[in-house]
This record gives sequence, C-alpha cells and structure tokens, in this order.
Amino acid sequence: MFFNLPTLLTWARIAAIPLIVAVFYWPGLEAQRQNLIATVLFVVFAATDWADGYLARKLNQTSSFGAFLDPVADKFLVCACVLVLVHLGRADVFVALIIIGREIAISALREWMATIGANKSVAVHMVGKLKTSVQMIAIPFLLYQAPLFGIDTQAWGRVLIWASAVLTIWSMVYYLKKALPEIRAKAR
Repeated sequence: MFFNLPTLLTWARIAAIPLIVAVFYWPGLEAQRQNLIATVLFVVFAATDWADGYLARKLNQTSSFGAFLDPVADKFLVCACVLVLVHLGRADVFVALIIIGREIAISALREWMATIGANKSVAVHMVGKLKTSVQMIAIPFLLYQAPLFGIDTQAWGRVLIWASAVLTIWSMVYYLKKALPEIRAKAR
C-alpha cells in the first residue's frame, strides 16, 4: 500500500519538488539551462499523475492511502512551482494566493465533510480536473520562458496561469455550493 508502484510514482512527485527548486539555485548553471531542466523535470513528474492512477487500476493496486496521497502530491508540486514562478517574477503573487488559498480551503472543506460523512458532496468534479489540467500546461510554459516552436511560452503561460486562477475560483465556488446544504444541515 505505501510502496507499490503507483504509490511510488506518487511519492516521486513529492520528491521532485526539491529537485525542481534546486535547479534555480545551482551555482554556475545558466538561466536557459535552469529553465530547460526545471521544465523537463516538471513535465516528467507531472505525467506520473496520470501514470499512477492508470497503473493502480490496471494492477489492481488502488488503496485509500494512494487516493489520499495523489491529490496531496499534485497540490505540493503545483504550489511549490507557483511559488518558484512568483520568486522568479514569472507569475503574479495574486495567482499564487488564489491557487494556494483555494487548495487550503478545499482541503479543509473536504476534511470537514469527511468527518460529517458527506465527503461525496465534494468529490472531484470536471471543473477541478480542468483547473488542474490548465495549471499543468501553464507551469511548464512559465518555467521554460523561451520561444518554443514559434510559441511565446511566457505570454501563453501568463494567459494560462490566469485562466487557471479563474478556474480555481470557479471550482472553489462549485465545491462550496455543493457542500452548503450539508453545512446548513449540520449548523442547526
């Protein structure tokens, strides 16, 4: 359960965080190479999000621990990279506050809903998956920060990260609306 192949892939996403951050502090490494290495690391480890779920189902190795750890690893990876991007001046601090604030709020909401037996009302929805997908495209564009096949990755990355911020707010409102009836019922 803690160390089957799908869970190891999930742990790898968490282990990747210090590697991605360290790339930008490696002495003597030129900026263009830092950007390339960080982008490749992010893309490779972000792809494990799909791979771990696929393998867990294919190998019949799903577990409640894996179901818990998977979104935590995603959130750590995204939040760490967004903070790096803010530090590098490639993402706005308001984007970071929206993304990180939502993750904290929805994680707390899900925990509370689970304690009252209403966790199905805040189960993962398509808008949350869309938000994550847009984030997973925006972040490597912003990490790379150079033209790629004629695409201005910085400009597109900024558009996409703001789009993900909008989707982040939308998904938070969606989950809060779904939870509101349960919250009202328990408040009485």
